[in-house]
Amino acid sequence: MKELVFLLEEPSAKAMLESLLPRFLHPDITVRLIPFRGKQDLQKQLAGKVRAYLNPNARFIVLQDQDSYHDCRVLKARLLDLCAKSGRASDCLVRIACKELETYYLADLLAVEQALEIGGLAAKQGVKKFRAPDRLGSPSLELKTLTRSCYEKVAGSRKLGQHLDLDNGRSPSFQNLIRGTRRLQAELLGNAK
Repeated sequence: MKELVFLLEEPSAKAMLESLLPRFLHPDITVRLIPFRGKQDLQKQLAGKVRAYLNPNARFIVLQDQDSYHDCRVLKARLLDLCAKSGRASDCLVRIACKELETYYLADLLAVEQALEIGGLAAKQGVKKFRAPDRLGSPSLELKTLTRSCYEKVAGSRKLGQHLDLDNGRSPSFQNLIRGTRRLQAELLGNAK
C-alpha cells in the first residue's frame, strides 16, 4: 500500500490537511493523519511510532510549529534525530511551520476571507506583515485579531484547507510542506525525478 503518514503536533493540523490533501494527492495514495497532544507528546512518541509502523512502503511527514522560542534549524535537527532513532530516517520528512500553522493562513487572506466568510480580508494582503507572515511573532494572535475572533483553531483550519492556494509563495514554510508532500508522493508512485 502506498501510504503517506503525517505525524502532527496538534488536531488543527489534521483538520487542515483533511481538506487540503485531497485537492492534490493522487487517489492511489492512502493518507493517515496522526495528531499528538502538543510538541512534547509528538517528540516523545515519534521514534516509537515510526519504528512500529507495519507498512514498509509508508513515508512519514512530521509537522511541528516552530513557535517563537525555537530556532527552526535546531528544532528540525532534533526531529530528524528522532526519525533516525526509529531506524527509518530515509522514509521521513520533517517540516516546520514558521512560526505557527496560522502563518499558512495569513499568507493567503483570500482563503481566510472565503473560508470564514469575512469580506475585505484579501485587500489586506498587501500590508507588510501579511506579505511575509513567516516572520510574525504570534500568527495565531494576528489571525484572531484580524478575524475579530471568528477563527476557531480546528473548525477554521478544516475550512481553510479547502481554500488555501497551493501555489501561494508568501509562506516559504507552507511551500516547503507542499513541495515535500508532492516529492514523497512521486516516490511512492514510482515517478520521482
